[in-house]
Amino acid sequence: STLCLLMLNFFLSFRWLVIAVGLVRAYLAKGSYHSLYYSIEKPLKFFQTGALLEILHCALGIVPSSVVLTAFQVMSRVFLTWAVTHSVKEVQTEDSVLLFVVAWTITEIIRYSFYTFSLLNHLPYLIKWARYTLFIVLYPMGVSGELLTIYAALPFVRQSGLYSISLPNKYNFSFDYYTFLILVMISYIPIFPQLYFHMLHQRRKVLSHTEEHRKLE
Repeated sequence: STLCLLMLNFFLSFRWLVIAVGLVRAYLAKGSYHSLYYSIEKPLKFFQTGALLEILHCALGIVPSSVVLTAFQVMSRVFLTWAVTHSVKEVQTEDSVLLFVVAWTITEIIRYSFYTFSLLNHLPYLIKWARYTLFIVLYPMGVSGELLTIYAALPFVRQSGLYSISLPNKYNFSFDYYTFLILVMISYIPIFPQLYFHMLHQRRKVLSHTEEHRKLE
């Protein structure tokens, strides 16, 4: 079972390395960070959709993460990938898209490297430190990119009526996607601080324990 977990975590790290390499290669080729989304669009859609399986992995205990936190993280990313960035073509050139893609990529490479080395019982302190420290910058960076991308999509959604259902219809049901996106943005207000401070608490707990252990040695 350990071998299976190692292979799983290696694959999950590899998929984000593919995206990282794609971004770097595109930047070196273009000499600009603008519109780099197109260079990683296909692997991002494929890997991020496949991440839905991670919710199941957490539920089964295959991956040592919270089911609720993982579900929220994965579903929000899938939503950003398909329901916003893919559906509203006009936002694909926004720098905010690159902002959250870079944040996601670095975060996931570190996270799955952490899991892999932990399974090998040889976790370098640098990776543990990065796992519980870089989120301080990467998490707000990713959330900012997500919110800015949704905000940039709003006028195009309103103009096109994307995914909206108006009355009258045989189901007597209406849905305004524009309003829904605004509500999604508002939902970040109570959720982001809770997750962020939870992670800060975990950082203090894990790194302080590590420092005490190192002093004893």
